Amino acid sequence: MNRTHILKSALIAGFSLAMATIAGGCGSSTPTSPGVQPQIINQGNGNFQFQITAMKGYSGALQYSFSNSATAADVNQSSAISAGNVTLSILDANGTSVYSQDLNKDGSFVTSTGTAGMWTIIVTPSSATGDLNFRVDSRP
Repeated sequence: MNRTHILKSALIAGFSLAMATIAGGCGSSTPTSPGVQPQIINQGNGNFQFQITAMKGYSGALQYSFSNSATAADVNQSSAISAGNVTLSILDANGTSVYSQDLNKDGSFVTSTGTAGMWTIIVTPSSATGDLNFRVDSRP
């Protein structure tokens, strides 16, 4: 391969990855598969909302950043998962786990106390089919 061909291939690969990440939703660090397009509201004021409708057999991990000026957060889950499972994990600004729950369990929950700042939200479907819906709010 000559130098020009390698450069063109690298540019095309970089563009493809950038476009896949953009298609994955605001704040997504992981490209999603076709048919898995999360709807995200991440207002930056301590409010994060996530929804996927009609997911079919998806496995992977979706990761987002969430600004939390408090040391805890309220989590409201309401999903309809008909197959597989989905785990919601939340890490505080130090990367310490403050929450991990199966999204099949609906209800209102509170994270453990953590360090305020930029928190990480990780959604991990495993052969999951159904609708996902949750909200995370800074706890006053």
